[in-house]
Amino acid sequence: MTSALEPGETFDVWSDLVGQDRAVETLQRAVIDPAAMTHAWLITGPPGSGRSNAAQAFAAALQCEEGGCGHCHECRSVLAGTHPDVTTLRTDKVTIYIDDVRELVQVAGRTTVSGRWRIIIVEDADRMLERTTNVLLKAIEEPPAHTVWILCAPSVMDVLITIRSRCRAVSLQVPDPQAVAKLLIRRDQADPTRAIEAAYAAQSHVGRARWLATDATAAIRRTEMLGAVLGINSVVDAMRVAGELVETAKTETDNLAADFEAKERAELLTSLGAQDLTTFPPAIRSQIKQLEEDQKRRRRRRQLDVIDQLLTDLAGLYRDVMTRQIGAEVALVNQGLEDEIALCAQQTTATVTLGILERIAQARQRVAANVTPQLALEALLVGIAEPGGVDNVVGA
Repeated sequence: MTSALEPGETFDVWSDLVGQDRAVETLQRAVIDPAAMTHAWLITGPPGSGRSNAAQAFAAALQCEEGGCGHCHECRSVLAGTHPDVTTLRTDKVTIYIDDVRELVQVAGRTTVSGRWRIIIVEDADRMLERTTNVLLKAIEEPPAHTVWILCAPSVMDVLITIRSRCRAVSLQVPDPQAVAKLLIRRDQADPTRAIEAAYAAQSHVGRARWLATDATAAIRRTEMLGAVLGINSVVDAMRVAGELVETAKTETDNLAADFEAKERAELLTSLGAQDLTTFPPAIRSQIKQLEEDQKRRRRRRQLDVIDQLLTDLAGLYRDVMTRQIGAEVALVNQGLEDEIALCAQQTTATVTLGILERIAQARQRVAANVTPQLALEALLVGIAEPGGVDNVVGA
């Protein structure tokens, strides 16, 4: 993690927060100045900006005697997720369950084991329903003197006003792609050329950029997907490509989930003392069924996330097409598809491309509103194949 530092550079807990100087300054001031400190924080920023990393870095700095040196036991254990006084709630589920928050409230009231603070980090705080948020409200209003709550969400508007009004907000920005590439080279030993291409392709989403820079298969698959869309010439092509994209999203989701779900099931059976049973009693069957339902919901959310990322990639692609059509002197998001983008720009107009971008935004809204991804993608790609033709395959 600390390799490939340039001469004069130093590593601390803030080093991986690229392009977030203002936010880091606010958090550092709170670490050293009691007047700037509060017991409830809300860290917001777009996907990939580093909300979770910022929360973790802040927690490490609060526990560290030197304000986040990055090398002491306190820093290393917080960053590794093993510090006894730092609890993180993260979920792959559609919503955060009320029982999970009740358990956090109990943890928040405990005395510290070894650290200076009892710190509770809630990732994706926007996934809490109102009744769940109400459980959290009193704990944030009147926390023990040693407790710090750090909530993370895309924006302040994604959190109920009763919560956000009691938190100090820190906003993260979309980092510069060059800064993201530099991080990938230093931290992940990524090839410099692939790092810069990945940073632009991910539109500065640090986690996705790392994936694309270090997984050649993922980068190739993404390029093939974009190329397939650019190659659509008919409604038949559109329907075929839509099916392929949905199947790819499902396969990717299943591959990511399979090993984790098997391990999760094995751990449940072991905890129930049922790992050697072939037939389960009703009480155990009930818990297995609940686990399977949770896993099914997680898979659906992951698949929707993959589809949304696909649509985000398409938006970046047609943004590139439009920049070439209007002669804008800006760097391409998709730096490996220069020729294909130039050809597409020549074959259509900026007005048509703007319409496609609007269709992509509409497709994202439809998927978020639980329209079947297959139908949403078919509507989008048919619209790309015939810009002046069918406008509403799924029925807006």
